[in-house]
Amino acid sequence: MADAFTLAPLPYANDALEPAIDKETMQIHHDKHHQAYVTNLNAQVATYPELSTLSLEKIMASMSKYNAAVRNNGGGHYNHDLFWKLMAPVGKGGTPSVALQKAIERDFGSLDKLKEMFEKAGATRFGSGWAWVIVSADKKLVITSTPNQDNPLMDVADIKGTPILAVDVWEHAYYLKYQNKRGDYLKNWWSVVNWNEVNARFDAALK
Repeated sequence: MADAFTLAPLPYANDALEPAIDKETMQIHHDKHHQAYVTNLNAQVATYPELSTLSLEKIMASMSKYNAAVRNNGGGHYNHDLFWKLMAPVGKGGTPSVALQKAIERDFGSLDKLKEMFEKAGATRFGSGWAWVIVSADKKLVITSTPNQDNPLMDVADIKGTPILAVDVWEHAYYLKYQNKRGDYLKNWWSVVNWNEVNARFDAALK
């Protein structure tokens, strides 16, 4: 039987995000870490056969029904699948759309303020986890962070919403290049944000 979940190839070469993210980190992060989440999630289909029929988003929405292995590996698969799409080579990611820029100014004051708050969310997440910009139920932009491989789509999340931007702050995402300087990684990461993808996700979340 074919695996229910598969690892998609990166949408760019392993070295395409340099200098912000180095080639070796991308290879290990995608080919080893992300693959492990996919493999371990597939192993849970024997326990929960319905997983093979559900989208990742639907699995996240009912995460409280499942065990820790589904939470950790399902979250890991969803989060990384999104993360790769939210990045692009320097100069290829575009800029915030007019609609997104207006929402950013409404909810944070400016793009610089959003960046400052987002970096703080990532830098202050103790241990491993993620920082997010989400669209809340009332269509506002909110910055939040989650531990481990949790995300704001999960019914167990403290703050829920639709992710439009996410950064991985697990050490494996940056340690080879930045060691303990998570803040430097977060600052440099903006150079590879794929705003074209963020804009599309923002538009979809408003519908």
